[in-house]
Amino acid sequence: MAAKRDYYEVLGVPKESSKDQIKDAYRKLALQYHPDRNKSPEAEEKFKEISEAYAVLSDDEKRRQYDQLGHAGFDQRYTTEDIFRGADFESVFRDMGFGVDLSDIFGSFFGGRGGFREERVRRGRDLGYDLEITLEEAARGAGKEIEFPRVEKCDVCGGSGASPGTSPRTCPTCGGTGEVQDAQRNRFSVFVRVTPCPTCRGKGVIIDSPCQNCRGSGRVRRERTISVKIPPGVDEGTQIRLQGQGEASPDGGPTGDLYIVVHLLPNRNFERDGDDLVYRLVVGFPQAALGAEVEVPTLEGSAIIKVPSGTQSGDVIRLRGKGMPRLRGYGRGNLLVRVYLTVPEKLTQRQKELLEELAKEFGQPVQPKGRRLRL
Repeated sequence: MAAKRDYYEVLGVPKESSKDQIKDAYRKLALQYHPDRNKSPEAEEKFKEISEAYAVLSDDEKRRQYDQLGHAGFDQRYTTEDIFRGADFESVFRDMGFGVDLSDIFGSFFGGRGGFREERVRRGRDLGYDLEITLEEAARGAGKEIEFPRVEKCDVCGGSGASPGTSPRTCPTCGGTGEVQDAQRNRFSVFVRVTPCPTCRGKGVIIDSPCQNCRGSGRVRRERTISVKIPPGVDEGTQIRLQGQGEASPDGGPTGDLYIVVHLLPNRNFERDGDDLVYRLVVGFPQAALGAEVEVPTLEGSAIIKVPSGTQSGDVIRLRGKGMPRLRGYGRGNLLVRVYLTVPEKLTQRQKELLEELAKEFGQPVQPKGRRLRL
């Protein structure tokens, strides 16, 4: 399957576009590729693509999640039905001056005519949680307890919304579908307007005796504490999906998921570069010139390394296997010790004399205090 194009690119709008600008862009493209106007084979696929982009970018919550997660993360959270559910195509097509039967146009998305409207059960909302951990916890893995609010199924009525001992009854107006249709015809097409049932407010059932605990909603809000296992090797922005730990569905559908977003706290010793760790080692000129053994920190404690004679500022000493564990693989990255030379700001008289003698040996002119350098 070909990778999806960026939704903003599909509509030809910048990321900072307003909702009105997005709607205007979609209207222009829909006029060009609408099935009633364009009978070419590629027009149908193009119309589907621009309609999907509009469905996401015209919805504030879906757009926010798409901007944050991109296609990969967004598509994990939303099915195709979820993407199109609630999108305002009706006003767009009405403004264009002709009607459209949405089941004809979008039915192929869901495996047949009418499938867009038949799927009424909604999935519970996904939740996100930002979790801060140390670099050491990211390296060895960790167990964390987190506390967060979520909407859960009412344990008194079992999620039905009806008082114990009673049951909801099927709505006589919509027959349990939760929707009503109003068809309007003109010379060129049929415009079908699908709206939530006014009797049951889109639920498909009527509750005569609401549950007192949840007031008929079937759901209650609670603080929940759960344990989270952080695998070794996680990086900044890593997402951990906990299936079924999101919010309960408002109408008996599957529960949403909880996404843990990992954030690494700054570390005083190391910077992270993928699976490698970088440590800045500051040495003096004699150590770099003559070589030395120095102590450096690692994730497992300190280690002694050799600084070869003639080491230059910016050289890297590699300690293999002393970096971060690979999250989706075997082994570990490396610890990169990057060497930097330090120049003393204050010298004793003896130190100055020694450096002047060394400069003469190297044939490098210096400017002792009180003398002018000749070029």
